[in-house]
Amino acid sequence: MIISFTPKIISSEKEMLLLGQKIANFYPKGSVIYLSGELGSGKTTLVRGFLRGLGYRGLVKSPTYSLIEIYKLSTVEIVHVDLYRLEEPEEYLNLGLSDYLKNNSILLIEWPEKSEKFLPFRTLWIKINIRDKKRIVKFSI
Repeated sequence: MIISFTPKIISSEKEMLLLGQKIANFYPKGSVIYLSGELGSGKTTLVRGFLRGLGYRGLVKSPTYSLIEIYKLSTVEIVHVDLYRLEEPEEYLNLGLSDYLKNNSILLIEWPEKSEKFLPFRTLWIKINIRDKKRIVKFSI
């Protein structure tokens, strides 16, 4: 069963960062969060806000080329994954995402629709659509 919540309209990068911070307060260790949206929709910005909400102050970069970026905080490990460039099922399996499913980790996965059947089941799915320079952020569990 999928449960959807009222979409949030985001007008600026600052608002997207704040939304990420708020989400970080609600999702415990062991969560798997999917992030969908076209290029430039704000997925990595939302992750940056999520990390800020957990106290991380370092650089947060898109894992488009590295595929996985890991942020080790004092109480939790954040694993930020980008599946945009992957095409073959073996590539998803070789990432070893199940290895990151520890009690002290949270996975944030961009472009999950490319390989949903190979991914850990989600705790939350965030879909970001661009409309008239604004972002419409939809949530479902």
